[in-house]
Amino acid sequence: MTGERLQRLRYVLGDFLSSNAAWFLFNLMRYHLGFVKGHLTLASFLVSENVMMGQLVFPLLMMFVYYLSGYYNVPYRKSRLQEFIITLLSALCNSFMIILIALINDMVESRTENYEVIFLLMGTLFLVVYLVRLLITNAVTRRIRSGQLQFRALIVGSGASGFSFYQRLKNNINTFGYEVVGFVDLPGENRVKDIALPVYDFNDIVQVCRQQQVSEVIVVPTKQNTEQMLAIIDRLYALNVPIKMTPDKKNVFMSRARFSNLYGDPLVDVGGSTMSEGGKNIKRVMDIVVSAIMMVLLLPVYIVVSVLIRLDSHGPIIFSQERVGYHNKPFKIYKFRSMVADAEKDNKPQLSSTDDPRITRIGHVLRKFRIDELPQFWNVLKGDMSLVGPRPERQFYIDQIVARQPAYLLVHQVRPGITSMGQVKFGYASNVDEMLERLEYDLLYIENMSLLNDVKILVYTIKIVFTGKGV
Repeated sequence: MTGERLQRLRYVLGDFLSSNAAWFLFNLMRYHLGFVKGHLTLASFLVSENVMMGQLVFPLLMMFVYYLSGYYNVPYRKSRLQEFIITLLSALCNSFMIILIALINDMVESRTENYEVIFLLMGTLFLVVYLVRLLITNAVTRRIRSGQLQFRALIVGSGASGFSFYQRLKNNINTFGYEVVGFVDLPGENRVKDIALPVYDFNDIVQVCRQQQVSEVIVVPTKQNTEQMLAIIDRLYALNVPIKMTPDKKNVFMSRARFSNLYGDPLVDVGGSTMSEGGKNIKRVMDIVVSAIMMVLLLPVYIVVSVLIRLDSHGPIIFSQERVGYHNKPFKIYKFRSMVADAEKDNKPQLSSTDDPRITRIGHVLRKFRIDELPQFWNVLKGDMSLVGPRPERQFYIDQIVARQPAYLLVHQVRPGITSMGQVKFGYASNVDEMLERLEYDLLYIENMSLLNDVKILVYTIKIVFTGKGV
């Protein structure tokens, strides 16, 4: 088990035990403060059906709330203020849930007494859980400051700016726990001669990260070059490591980046979306729940469409094709076949258009109402895709798009979607020029990624499906 997974497990076990303790302590105080009626002894109250059932169920429900909050996503170097706020909000949500499920029938006519019970519950859930979390966080902070725990970092940029950044970092090395394993040359930069650490070639950056077990990459170019930065980040996506860089007002990332104030130098986190950790978890849960429900509800549609495709033309019912998705990883996307079998001769990629002769009779209907996309709920359930996100493309077309618009590589920072802002605002693309035009909407989505915008896009998609404006 890696150190990160072990630290995450500490928080999970700590939360589970503290949640159990908090519920038990709340019931103990509730009885002694006279808020419990109908039980002559403490023992009879604690072994009552409602209390025992709550002891089994509520800690598990609380753990689900903690997961949704995103608290476990980043196990190291937590912000104390953020930890306090997340724990407080989680306690409020858990208290509201417990009141609705278990305590609402115990409310009495006295408002004062009811308020006291509510505040007692909130205070207990917050204090007990927060104290345990604080103990775990303080323990890992001490390990970092003592040098027992270090994070292997690679500085991309061996010029004056990269070396200067490294010098400042060395002054705080025990505070922030970084162990710099080397530098990476950037094309066009003059390497500083005084570098004592290994300096690697830019083309070997992925291999170096794997060999050196790098846990974070910090990009510090002497001269900002957007195309170069995008190339670096695209290479590193597959490693799934945090990527940070020094900011530049003209940089394409500045409109969507999250700043982190480390070592006195503001850095931009460019390795992920701007959505909060809690938002990411909620989005994933929504993907799983909705896709599972839709696959069950749409089973009759799947059967009817399968029969129609079989009667209309020869070939497989389900069409699969390799696309490039989250963190640059390839996956198989599934659709109902809307074209003739072997539509791409000699395996040469070809885009389709509205009047494409390769589209079957039933295929026109499937595309018009987006029915051909329905098997992708399985991709969503597997985790290859999301309900909403930029549409995934094949590597053949990605290379052509990137040659003209390097910012396309930003779409790999999020899961691709069944539907997207580009799909609802632009629709199908029949050539690279149209792909570039649709890309503007996808980049706009990434810059403004939120659960509310996902809902809006889903509503627009449903409208397209029922009005048949899919072509």
